[in-house]
Amino acid sequence: MSLFFNIFGRSQPAGEDIPQGKGTFQQQERQAGLLVTAELDKALEECKARVAAISKLCRAKNQKYRDIEFDIENDRELCLYGLQTENPPEPYTPSDVQRVTQVFDKPQFFVDGADANDIVQGALGDCWFLSALAMMATAKGLVEKFCVARDEVVGVYGFVFFRDSYWVPVVIDDMLYTSIPKFEELNRSEKHLYHNSRDNYNKLARKGNKTLYFAKSGTEGETWVPLLEKAYAKLHGDYASLSGGEASEAVEDLTGGVATIIPVKDILDIDKFWHDELCKANVDRLFGCSFDSLDTTRSGEPDVKVSGLIGGHAYSVLRAVECRGKRFVILRNPWGKSEWTGPWSDGSKEWSAEWLEILPEIDHVFGEDGQFVMEYSDFLDCWDQIDRTLLFDSSWLMSSQWLRVVTQPLPSAWTYGDVSFTISVPEPTTAVIVLSKLDDRYFEDLSGQYWWNFNFILFKTGEPEILAESSHARLWSRSVNVELELEAGDYVLHVRVDRKYRRDNSFACNMNSDQNKRKLSRVETERAKGQSIATNINSKSRALSLPRPLAELAGKDLKTLSLERKKAQEEVENAKKKDEKPPVPAEGGDVDKEPVVEPQTSNERKAEAKDDNKPAPTDADKGVIKDEPKSEGDAEQQRGEKGIETDEAESEPFEAEETKTDHRDAEGGTASVPPDDEKESAEKDEATKDTEDDKNHKDDEGDGSSSESGSDSSDESASVDGDYEADDENAVFLGLRVYTKKSAPAAVAGQVRYQIDA
Repeated sequence: MSLFFNIFGRSQPAGEDIPQGKGTFQQQERQAGLLVTAELDKALEECKARVAAISKLCRAKNQKYRDIEFDIENDRELCLYGLQTENPPEPYTPSDVQRVTQVFDKPQFFVDGADANDIVQGALGDCWFLSALAMMATAKGLVEKFCVARDEVVGVYGFVFFRDSYWVPVVIDDMLYTSIPKFEELNRSEKHLYHNSRDNYNKLARKGNKTLYFAKSGTEGETWVPLLEKAYAKLHGDYASLSGGEASEAVEDLTGGVATIIPVKDILDIDKFWHDELCKANVDRLFGCSFDSLDTTRSGEPDVKVSGLIGGHAYSVLRAVECRGKRFVILRNPWGKSEWTGPWSDGSKEWSAEWLEILPEIDHVFGEDGQFVMEYSDFLDCWDQIDRTLLFDSSWLMSSQWLRVVTQPLPSAWTYGDVSFTISVPEPTTAVIVLSKLDDRYFEDLSGQYWWNFNFILFKTGEPEILAESSHARLWSRSVNVELELEAGDYVLHVRVDRKYRRDNSFACNMNSDQNKRKLSRVETERAKGQSIATNINSKSRALSLPRPLAELAGKDLKTLSLERKKAQEEVENAKKKDEKPPVPAEGGDVDKEPVVEPQTSNERKAEAKDDNKPAPTDADKGVIKDEPKSEGDAEQQRGEKGIETDEAESEPFEAEETKTDHRDAEGGTASVPPDDEKESAEKDEATKDTEDDKNHKDDEGDGSSSESGSDSSDESASVDGDYEADDENAVFLGLRVYTKKSAPAAVAGQVRYQIDA
């Protein structure tokens, strides 16, 4: 069976707006019904184009590529450390920086493809990431898929990673940190060892894998491991950001899959787990395992191991094999050493002449290479948790919705009710539902004073019985999920948020010294780009931190851009005036307020689609986004569909912002370019941003929304939105991803309490 790759989008046909009630947000079009592999293919092509363009420019200049955004030689502190550069928790001391072609006489990116034995950990505490690489490397062709393009002569390499529902291209140069100093830095006795010859020293000491400071390959001259590690460090801002993590999260980032942490003691049927899970390793899922660090208080020993295995360290499962009535699991330590020393370890008494014959069958050889064999019973007895990542093929779609959620200040009840999501599917389907927070590894130092935890429960709409609940294994994980079969219909998902105090409010301010403002600017920019994914975000409050996409500037001077923005703003204002109509009184005669528009159910949408004599939409229907996934034949059916008006008229409905340019790109451009039918919306956002300081221009935006009725925003609305944005310490960004089969694209909407109650 071929390996599964992952997730991504097709552009949707343009359609009319879908109405939404106050506090309800429909998913943006670029988040709806994304076809697996299509968006990945688009990201791969974008990455290849970048590498080709860089290669062309460098060859024209007769220069090798030097990445100004991640220059590890001239920008050492920025590339090594986060915001805590003065007294970093883990100081790194590489001796030098060399190009790949200086370290190796004949470098090769892959030598006979990627292999788990290629991976050796260096001075960085990123065993979790390298373990994930080892898991991927056991699946033929999987690593190669995401190492996209390269020009090894010029020294430019391109990769793609999955982050917060999107693929992100990352391009780097071939500079690497090394651990061997220059000849001139040696003392007299050290120089004497090389007969005082600089040439001898460079040839013998400063060549080969042994010189690399961070990760390296176990195969001499092979370069994919250190370069992929460098690209992952650039994605998250610096090398220090990779110190400590969950292997399951790294596999998600590398493959776009969905990870689940499985406590071994929670496995109900170990035979079923063997057949249904472990035996599918590297078919449509990947596995890792670990156990917590041991308490050394009683023993007094500083380094307690379990038969050679180390606590708090991530190992990868290579395969599970049943042979001659026994079940074996083959694993690997990413260090490339320190193996299991219990039963069935290399050279143990269990390996009689009869059993030595099975070594080729289980694809194992003895040696100090980090790979070892465990019997299934020992495997279950030794490890505390198993990380399983489910991969997706092209038969899957993904729909997503991200929201900024404000919770009640502590102390408060631990309860559902701050945020909910609704899901509609048109046909029965297998589904994977994932709730996650933003990947804040880049801006972790600015991520607030709490650790966040969350879980969810799922109901069939209108029914009291809980249909499913999210998996629970470890507190403070980045995501939780559930796998289930859904019938056609509508569902509601309620979220319960928990948190734990981690540090004082002034933490970020205290560590941001004047000399570190440059790094702080980079981190704030990445935070703003990450948070811009939320439908209800106030983009104005983050405008100064967001970079302008290069595609907007290409080929135009600032004067031309200014004229284009003014023209776009005039068109927006004229469109507003043209669409203005007298307000429609709600029942009860209140003409100052519009009726609340509730989201439609799948049955209501089907019923309305059959009504050929549907009247034109009212004012309450205007200015909201239609973002439901649809097939090519659905565009005509859904054109003109609007929500059901209610008798309530509490306040103006909150309107979701139109599709925005995706700012979340490690290269300074955009991670994905909006389709042509979103151009007008992008121009509108740009024009509004450039006139926001005009005293005569009154804009109704709040939390990234725009009221298109032409009326001025109310004081009440402004006050609510202002408090909302200021309350960062009680806010968390949550995203719901729903994976379904291609025949049943899911429509997702989100509801937040603070705006419904406002």
